[in-house]
Amino acid sequence: MTSPISGARHHISPGTTSDPPAPGDSCRLGVLRKGQRAVVTGLDEAAVVTPLPPGELERRMIEMGLIEGARVEILHEGFPGADPLAVRIDDHTLALRRAEAHAVLVTLG
Repeated sequence: MTSPISGARHHISPGTTSDPPAPGDSCRLGVLRKGQRAVVTGLDEAAVVTPLPPGELERRMIEMGLIEGARVEILHEGFPGADPLAVRIDDHTLALRRAEAHAVLVTLG
């Protein structure tokens, strides 16, 4: 799945801190904070450093329900380092590493 957001690919460090995105903004799932909701718009596996073979992270994300149009909400951030994330995806909840969540492109809403 490719992102309609932009053709550019960016590496985002899991430790990046900045102002939280506002409703309607496009960003990565990994930058959201507890209570924020968004809709998945695509996946960008190239933005994440992973030991997995090419395509494997995307396959796993799709199997977990992180597909275009899925509604997500950050339920909890682990401590310390806010990792992992508890993410509600439509009607189920899963734990996801923040670094891997950076591969998921979303629009806040």
